[in-house]
Amino acid sequence: MGKNYIDIENDRGETLRYRKHANGRGLIANGAKVHPSAVVEAGAYVEPGAQIAAGARIGRGVWIEPDAVIGPNAEIAPHAHIGPGAAIGAGAKIGVRCFVGAGARVASESLIGDDESIGDGERVATDRRGLRLAA
Repeated sequence: MGKNYIDIENDRGETLRYRKHANGRGLIANGAKVHPSAVVEAGAYVEPGAQIAAGARIGRGVWIEPDAVIGPNAEIAPHAHIGPGAAIGAGAKIGVRCFVGAGARVASESLIGDDESIGDGERVATDRRGLRLAA
């Protein structure tokens, strides 16, 4: 049986240890908190300080940066990038190849379509069809 962790050196020369999440085999850094019922698919990275709540689904190739928070039952589609300190609300859906900037907030039950970008610090709420609501 293979080892359940991998060591990766970051841009600053620091070695970070990632363990494979039991539910999906995605890589979870030491210091990140992922609920056991969350699914983190292989090829996804969850950085230190990030939190993923119960029932969340993280797709292949997703990168969740430090201190980001993913709410209960949120869905992050493959190859999305969630910036540092960003927050994704409960039940929100983030599309394929989306970028959510540093400190951005996506409201609960929002729908962000494929290939969309949300800027640093931006706050977004949508209806069920993905149309943005007035702030």
